[in-house]
Amino acid sequence: MIKKIQTNIVIIGSGPAGYTAAIYAARANLKPHLISGLEPGGQLTITTDVENYPGFGDVIQGPWLMEQMKKQALKVGTNIHSDIVTKVNFANKPFLASTDSGLEFESKSIIISTGAQARWLNLESEKKFKGFGISACATCDGFFFKDQNVIVVGGGNSAVEEALFLTNFASKVTLIHRRDKLRAEKILQDRLFNNKKIEIIWNHKVKEFIGNDGPVSLKKVKLENTKDGSEKLLETSGAFIAIGHDPATSLFKGELEMDNENYIITKPDSTETSIKGIYAAGDVKDKIFRQAVTAAGMGCMAALEAEKFLSEID
Repeated sequence: MIKKIQTNIVIIGSGPAGYTAAIYAARANLKPHLISGLEPGGQLTITTDVENYPGFGDVIQGPWLMEQMKKQALKVGTNIHSDIVTKVNFANKPFLASTDSGLEFESKSIIISTGAQARWLNLESEKKFKGFGISACATCDGFFFKDQNVIVVGGGNSAVEEALFLTNFASKVTLIHRRDKLRAEKILQDRLFNNKKIEIIWNHKVKEFIGNDGPVSLKKVKLENTKDGSEKLLETSGAFIAIGHDPATSLFKGELEMDNENYIITKPDSTETSIKGIYAAGDVKDKIFRQAVTAAGMGCMAALEAEKFLSEID
């Protein structure tokens, strides 16, 4: 049986953007409903050490930070639903969002903060070392590999940018690419080739990650030649997977304007989407920075814009 809930604002997603939007919306007495989705807390729930989120003198844990944001959102009056949005209809007002458990939200405004997921190699050994030597964010975790040997997997702009960034910390960076040429922009390739800290291994792919069980730590990577199938071992302390991100926007296809990579398009200096009253914040629209602090900032922006929109229509 469908249960209908009428509300001022629905927030879809529960990472830094979603929780921050909820905090600001609740403090504005908008009585927001937040639907947490498949991965409450987003990518930070698989990030162990967080050292670049402002306000903490010591290293904090990603899951702990998300739990604190959730507690704060609840404390100021957010209604949080451990549920998944399965269908939306933005063609008419009020906007509709239906969930897996049978709830149907009729809302005057919506904030989308469903985030993005890093693409992984989908190896069994990769799962074991995620957060313990394997990362998808050099900006987040590069500092922890100071004066160590690391690898970057990929061949596009993201991979080259990650490799260049890691040279600020690592003693050596090895780029692993399955082909014999990069897809990255020429100017980035020139910087890569001219950096003495970077070595490139062409025509290879990662076959297996190898390391210790207790404490869990990455030690080696097994590579396979994509041309002749031969294998070799490479010692490394860290592996950064940089084969792209996929925004979680499939739910909104045909409802909102998106770019050719399926990121939601927002107006300049705004989180407003192609439909007035619907806002997008965080990695679902941001393919450049992808940081917790920028996502939180956009969540704040979205809530303030939604509050202004609601005051105008009321």
